Amino acid sequence: MANHLTRRAWMSAMAALPLAGATPAKPMRGIFIIMATPFTESGAVDYEDLQREVDFLTNCGVHGMVWPQMASEYTTLTREERMRGMKTLAKASAGKSPALVLGVQGAGLPSALEYLKLAEDLGPDALIAIPPSSASSLDDYRRYYSTLAESARRPLFIQTTGGAKGITPPVEMIASLARQFPSLGYVKEEAAPVVERMLALSRERPAVKSIFSGSAGKGMLYEWRLGMDGTMPGAPFSDAYVRIWDAWHANDHAKARDIFARLLLMINLDSVIPGTRQHIMKRRGVFKTTFSRRNNIKLSAKAVEEIEFCFEGLKPYLKV
Repeated sequence: MANHLTRRAWMSAMAALPLAGATPAKPMRGIFIIMATPFTESGAVDYEDLQREVDFLTNCGVHGMVWPQMASEYTTLTREERMRGMKTLAKASAGKSPALVLGVQGAGLPSALEYLKLAEDLGPDALIAIPPSSASSLDDYRRYYSTLAESARRPLFIQTTGGAKGITPPVEMIASLARQFPSLGYVKEEAAPVVERMLALSRERPAVKSIFSGSAGKGMLYEWRLGMDGTMPGAPFSDAYVRIWDAWHANDHAKARDIFARLLLMINLDSVIPGTRQHIMKRRGVFKTTFSRRNNIKLSAKAVEEIEFCFEGLKPYLKV
């Protein structure tokens, strides 16, 4: 009897999980923010601030939250930090409106499968995987995503960049994987030529279900004109991105253009003054520090003056 009950309980639990390729509970569409990773002054992950970031993004009205990815400095995180961070976000996002997308990428399959198992147990709305850095061929890429898809029970975004150098998954391969594994019908496209690849992916609908861009959303207005589904930018100006999305999809394209022009000043500034993003996250009260494991953030008085000057123009379009 005990074995029978155990098996029945197991089957009920499995039945409650979304099947691979099933329609996600929350739309995979809109502004999905790549969350920043907060650190203390000593360089430890600040899980309190990571939890606060969820509240900030929810108040900004974003449609999704993604962690950890390149903008999260994920390559500097240990296995334990990533696992604790995923657990923190699953708890902090429970009952909130944005979709939670957990990054399960690894250098190779063993580590990626370990992250995927934990993520599945935590029950996010979707998963995302950067390609494997240890791959040496497209066959390795196909094997990596096929194996992850066989284990995933929810949407799994394929990211097209960030893996092994010199290897870019062809659109034909992504479309083939999406047809074979419906959970792989979600793509974050960043490989050049981005627009041409997005259009090719769009021709593979309905197998390809959602097409997002990255690169701070620099091409998002044109991408939306072409019918793409969203973008995955960084966190500091999340509410401005939402304002642009809302205006564009309300057919107020002139307003979307005007806000976007002001946002582009800040996006450009981040490449001119490294540390702009960290400064803004602290400036807006989300993080306690500007510490980064990737960059030594030391802004001069003139740099801060320029950041504040450009930020002033964007303030009227912020929600938080």
